[in-house]
Amino acid sequence: MTDKTIQFSIKDDSDAQMREILGEVYEALKEKGYNPISQIVGYILSEDPTYITTHNNARSLIRKIDRDELLQTLVREFLKG
Repeated sequence: MTDKTIQFSIKDDSDAQMREILGEVYEALKEKGYNPISQIVGYILSEDPTYITTHNNARSLIRKIDRDELLQTLVREFLKG
């Protein structure tokens, strides 16, 4: 076993695509009367796609986002705040 730390990195160019997809999923959930934040958090924590409506193809869209990348982006943006 080594003491070397493995560095985890993602592509910053995917941030805009994630933002666009999350926006579309958010709107679809809102249109169907759900609490979008709660539903998206439920999906992120569980990776259970049934938290996301199929309305406007939202379920398929959110599955295009890598959850690790999304969480890293969310933490980075929160800490910038």
